[in-house]
Amino acid sequence: QVQLVESGGGLVQAGDSLRLSCAASGRTFSNKAVGWFRQAPGKEREFVASIRWSGGSTYYADSVKGRFTISRDNAKNTVYLQMNSLKPEDTAVYYCALNDVWPTGDYRLFRSWGQGTQVTVSS
Repeated sequence: QVQLVESGGGLVQAGDSLRLSCAASGRTFSNKAVGWFRQAPGKEREFVASIRWSGGSTYYADSVKGRFTISRDNAKNTVYLQMNSLKPEDTAVYYCALNDVWPTGDYRLFRSWGQGTQVTVSS
């Protein structure tokens, strides 16, 4: 099974940008959809964005449309989440995961979760 590792989080100010990476080991992302989710303390896990590896179709939560961009690098077996115009409400642990259906933002349909990377946006 694919193992995923998230990286790129940090502490930034409102309006700043970050790029998160989700790197795969063990297998490629071929024929998989890769999603980004986030979870803040005391809140449910929230869908952010996903991308279909074959074809590169994208799917975004309304809360991040126009600010976040998901992309993939086939050669690196890596999915990225470019986050611009960050807001304090974006503060959360960000996770990536895989699923086999498209499109969906239901975390219950995703597997192979990474360990998460912390994003903190100060005001």
